[in-house]
Amino acid sequence: MKTHSFLGRRLTAVSVGHYIQLFYRAALFLAALTVYIVRRVKGLGTMLDFAEKMPVMLGVIWVVFMVEMAFRFFPSRLASPGSEKQFAQHYVPTGETKPALHDNNAAVLVMLIWIAFNGLFGALYQTGVFDEDIMLLICLAYSVCDMICILFFCPFQTWFLKNKCCGSCRIYNWDYAMMFTPLFFVPRVYTWSLLAAAAALLIRWEITVYRHPERFSEKTNGYLRCAVCTEKLCTHKTQLRTLWEQLKREERRLEERLRLPGKKESASDPAKKI
Repeated sequence: MKTHSFLGRRLTAVSVGHYIQLFYRAALFLAALTVYIVRRVKGLGTMLDFAEKMPVMLGVIWVVFMVEMAFRFFPSRLASPGSEKQFAQHYVPTGETKPALHDNNAAVLVMLIWIAFNGLFGALYQTGVFDEDIMLLICLAYSVCDMICILFFCPFQTWFLKNKCCGSCRIYNWDYAMMFTPLFFVPRVYTWSLLAAAAALLIRWEITVYRHPERFSEKTNGYLRCAVCTEKLCTHKTQLRTLWEQLKREERRLEERLRLPGKKESASDPAKKI
């Protein structure tokens, strides 16, 4: 697997692909946010009304995510092992016959929390506090947060599922369904078609988990073992965490150096002693 340099470290091609996704998703969010603010200030109506008259921006958003989801239906060497483990060609028997999937209850809890959380947004939309544009912006913000979860920190992994990495994540292919949940409340062709494709990915994933649980457990599937991982995000996250800790230590040292002259001055000042 080809690697690339990042802060003096090596990244796999899969990880580089994640950074590219983070960049263009962030660009889409910022572009949509800019259009939203400009149209609000000028009182020109919603983005979706504008997009239906001049559909370039919404068309780009729709195509980008439809293409991303389409690729998830097929195996790919450049995709994360987290999503690839569903495919039969990535099942490498270890000799064990009883898969260990201990996080089903946690997955249900995540689903319930996510529905309740987005139900609040839906209620705000139904009462007119949020409009269609806000719901779309929430989805685009979710898309950026999705990559942040993969690359830097995932609250679902840390607080609920307790899985070792994205490769063993029970809900990896829930991402698009979670991303486009707010679009359930916006009944337009653009929005519901994205939601339908995301739901199809989710349903296929859950059916595969039910029929072939052996593919989703490191105990029964050698493809999920660390030694053959093509992503190495655990190493990457550790490197970033180490870098962050080094920066914090340097910051504390700098603060101590800046405080030190002041302490000496106050100690030698006779007026302060009196």
